Amino acid sequence: MIAGANAALTAENPGLSEVLLGFGWDTIPSRGAQAELVAMAIMCDAEGHSVSNDHLVFFNQIVSDDGSVSFVDDRDDEEIDVNLALVPADVAKIVFIVYVDPDVRGPGNFSAVRSAYVRVATRDNRELVRFVVPAGDNRTINVMMFGELYRHRDDWKFRALGQGYATGLRGVAADFRIDL
Repeated sequence: MIAGANAALTAENPGLSEVLLGFGWDTIPSRGAQAELVAMAIMCDAEGHSVSNDHLVFFNQIVSDDGSVSFVDDRDDEEIDVNLALVPADVAKIVFIVYVDPDVRGPGNFSAVRSAYVRVATRDNRELVRFVVPAGDNRTINVMMFGELYRHRDDWKFRALGQGYATGLRGVAADFRIDL
């Protein structure tokens, strides 16, 4: 996939009710602290804002309150499972971001990150789509939106994003109306 491309998941895979999103990357070794990357899912309403702070899934909150989105650490660097059948009706999309953990590295960035990807697969690990985040000058980027699952009528689709934030988690919090 390329940035901005969409893939019909449930329309092209009848009966698909669960997907896993696998995130991976390589980092250039450094003599100092290594970038510690963290994945997060933000469950959004129709306006693109987080439904609430309880609709975030990350290392401190590994399962959404409704049980539809959860962390699994299995095949990839990070994995998030989504049970599409359990996602509440008021959730229009789920945005997946990866950020440099400021507690580990301080004000780190994506400059040392290579070969970053997100893949969408079935529960039995049959890959449906893969998006490799384009490499670039990411010295000012410390948060990257990898992609999003979104509702389209009665179906679920995946959109490849690859959009970076130089404003960090504060910028994400402002855009998605999250309290940090």
